[in-house]
Amino acid sequence: MRVVVTREAGYNDALTSWLPEGVTVNEVPVTTTRFYDGDEVLTTLRASEHYGSFRALFVTSARSALYVALAREGLRDGGSVLSVGSSTARALESEDVEVAVVGEGGALDLAPTITEGPVLLLGAASMRDELSEALKDRGVEVTTLACYETLPAVLTSDDEGFLRDADVVFIGAPSAWLVAKTFVSATAWVVVPGATTAQAVRRQHERVIEGWGPELREHLLGL
Repeated sequence: MRVVVTREAGYNDALTSWLPEGVTVNEVPVTTTRFYDGDEVLTTLRASEHYGSFRALFVTSARSALYVALAREGLRDGGSVLSVGSSTARALESEDVEVAVVGEGGALDLAPTITEGPVLLLGAASMRDELSEALKDRGVEVTTLACYETLPAVLTSDDEGFLRDADVVFIGAPSAWLVAKTFVSATAWVVVPGATTAQAVRRQHERVIEGWGPELREHLLGL
């Protein structure tokens, strides 16, 4: 079995630990991340009309965890932190952040948990709008705060070949799929962390396995 993991260097260790023995693994990072300066992010937050009164902070990705300490400055007393996905929750736990609610199935799982705003969404500059729109439909006022941007990586011919030949490809976000989809075979299985990425991949690809975790080992052995 030929497996390709597409997250940036240093973010693939957990994924490879879930693979069966004897598989061939290649790392092909399909995106790069530009993290924003913390002082700039904090200045943007403090300029918000709702600064200091946000009822909840939604952390939409694991990469946002580094900025949660400063983003919580915008919360009111008793404001809670919510995590989109279990991988984000794990990243927050590593930063000693207490998470009130985890949206295991994706962003939309979290919308019904909040009935009053304002709320703050922390994540990428190009964060998807499903959660924001779902909250607004419920009459909740939403402010977004970008702390990084995801950029497409320049792939080598070897990288493209690894993707074309792969039996299994791990895709961590819709932005990664935008880069990889041109090269992924129709017969390959694409493994995604949750519902948001699964939805993006399923628009162009039929073979999708949703959910990252140790249980993947047995699942992949059964393919």
